[in-house]
Amino acid sequence: MSKPIKDLIVSEYKRRFGEIGSALVIDIRGIEANENNDLRVDLLGKDIHITVLKNSLAKTAFSGTELESLAPTLDGPSALVIGGDSVVDVARNLVDGAKKIKQLDLKAAILEGELFDGADGVKRLSEFPTKEEAQATVVQIVLSPASNVVKAATSPGSNMLGIIKEIRTRLEEGNTIEKIA
Repeated sequence: MSKPIKDLIVSEYKRRFGEIGSALVIDIRGIEANENNDLRVDLLGKDIHITVLKNSLAKTAFSGTELESLAPTLDGPSALVIGGDSVVDVARNLVDGAKKIKQLDLKAAILEGELFDGADGVKRLSEFPTKEEAQATVVQIVLSPASNVVKAATSPGSNMLGIIKEIRTRLEEGNTIEKIA
């Protein structure tokens, strides 16, 4: 491959992946064509894209970016997977895909500068909460004390209301109400 062609590919990698801070690296070698197409179509429906990389050119393009930590994992056939709502969603989808397609090799993932190496690292990342799930948990934690205060404030009133209703029911039925010591 000539130097101008290599420079074009590096500049294209920089354009496409320069602003990305989270991605996965997989090896799709050995996957049958139909399974490969099914995987790609399924992921594309979730706005997840797979790009086969030329490793040496990708290492050059990733130099100085957040994806630079992926460079050691770029050996042998490699493909970069990006997109979705978050890299956690991508990892979840690929872990599910790896259960169906045994030849799918999960090489590594990166999330905001933290490298998750190997299939175990990608599986660990897939168990993280997504941004939306984490925000929902934080909101729930923040609101929990307030709801406890509201419950505590209204609880005596509801107990009192129950007692008053019982007294009224007994009086309407003609029963006497005895003092309890």
